[in-house]
Amino acid sequence: MIQQQTKRPLPPLVKTITVPLSVEHAFRRFTEEIATWWPLETHSVGEKNAETVTFECKTSGQIFETLKSGKTSLWGTVQEWEPPNRVVFSWHPGGEPDTATEVEITFSDRDGKTEVVMTHSGWETFGEKAEETRGRYDKGWDDVLGKYVG
Repeated sequence: MIQQQTKRPLPPLVKTITVPLSVEHAFRRFTEEIATWWPLETHSVGEKNAETVTFECKTSGQIFETLKSGKTSLWGTVQEWEPPNRVVFSWHPGGEPDTATEVEITFSDRDGKTEVVMTHSGWETFGEKAEETRGRYDKGWDDVLGKYVG
């Protein structure tokens, strides 16, 4: 009898940064102020046609971009809302909700600055393209979080 090998789930991506802000301000900047720093021209569904991004700050709130035409594209939905220390959301920009991964972000005080830890998991939803997709996000999150810090 031949045994099928089961593929291990890919580990989550974990990114840790420190920002020179209070926990409250860092949380607010990531969520309600997302449109001021998110690099829409390179990290969105509409890219150059994207006008803004909105993060509805509540459980079941949506994260979406609005194109210059007025059309919207759903990126994800807030699953857990625990200001100012934690937020968890589904993530599927340009995809269907049933292809979502999960992003958890925590905010912790570190001597007056804030340590922000982002954990992005659930790569199995991409099937055969899981490893490739995770690799693209590894670089992509570095770019996005660089804008957040900047």
